[in-house]
Amino acid sequence: MGVFKETADLLGLAFLFEFLKDIIERIKNFFVPPKAYSWQTLIYLSVFSWLMSSLANGGIQDIIAFFGWMFLIAGTSWYTTDKPLYIPGTIMPVGAVITGGIVSIFAFQQQNEEIVARTIIFWPTISALITAVPEFFEGSGTDVKTQLPKLEDRESVIVLIGCCMLLSCWLNLYVVTDSWLNGFPSAKYPVYRDSSQRNDLLTVVEPENKIPENGVLILNKLQPAVETALDGKSWSNVELWLKNANQRVSNLGEKVIEIYLAQFDEKEFWKTEADVENIDPNDYNSGYKLNLYSVWTGPAATRNGYYLKRSCQIEPIAESVDTVGSRVERITVAELECLPKISYIAGQPPQD
Repeated sequence: MGVFKETADLLGLAFLFEFLKDIIERIKNFFVPPKAYSWQTLIYLSVFSWLMSSLANGGIQDIIAFFGWMFLIAGTSWYTTDKPLYIPGTIMPVGAVITGGIVSIFAFQQQNEEIVARTIIFWPTISALITAVPEFFEGSGTDVKTQLPKLEDRESVIVLIGCCMLLSCWLNLYVVTDSWLNGFPSAKYPVYRDSSQRNDLLTVVEPENKIPENGVLILNKLQPAVETALDGKSWSNVELWLKNANQRVSNLGEKVIEIYLAQFDEKEFWKTEADVENIDPNDYNSGYKLNLYSVWTGPAATRNGYYLKRSCQIEPIAESVDTVGSRVERITVAELECLPKISYIAGQPPQD
């Protein structure tokens, strides 16, 4: 029994040794060039070039880095085309996709959002061109001649390039649309019909997350400015302010938009307006209703854009004040209260 166990252990060790030897041999064959003219040599030259470029400065650094990219592209292309693996249903090798990605990164290597987007957009088209170029050459090594692809191959090449260009166009459409929505987020909000409103009026109040955030932000920041101008002020001055309410609110709104929407391209499409009406038309001393509007004038799902509305009530109240000589007088001041509700309405605000 002991002899059989020792024999089995020795066989197991021998098998493990052969397995490890095979793995080491594969790694060695992958990394060690079989001859000087090989894809491994080009990859090593690219690594060496990048190391040298990191030690250089100015134009020399750019030249060395350029050759590093060239060596990497050539080495990758060579390795991936030795035994090409094709994408199912196409004539495009997987290696062409990898090489196309590297070429695209090299062409747009500055790191910002626009350049990264271009890298992704042009990747499919560059990969298709890399796949198509060998069809126009025959031979290998230094013995290469130009040729026109066979008739049966031309159709495949044209279809491949056309499909990849179409894919690039769709990617570009996505990038452009995403850029527009980031710069003009308020353009994407639809307006739904509310059965409680007139047939020619579209409005929605709930849910709040469906209301344009920038329009809400404008009204939320505009409200304190209006409160500062009116709340607690003498009634006569308030009535004088309200006579030119639209212009005054417009001026306040411009400052709010400039400060709080500075990061958005859409700030040019927002403006603020206001109108005033009596709470009780039969009693001019009953107070006023001040409607504040943030108006969207840019592209929208409705013909004339939309606006957001917040209403505030301004009422006169009597207030006691101390005067010279310890006398107490009662004066009329304004009390302003803005409702939390914001209405989201299609079209433009009513004009006086």
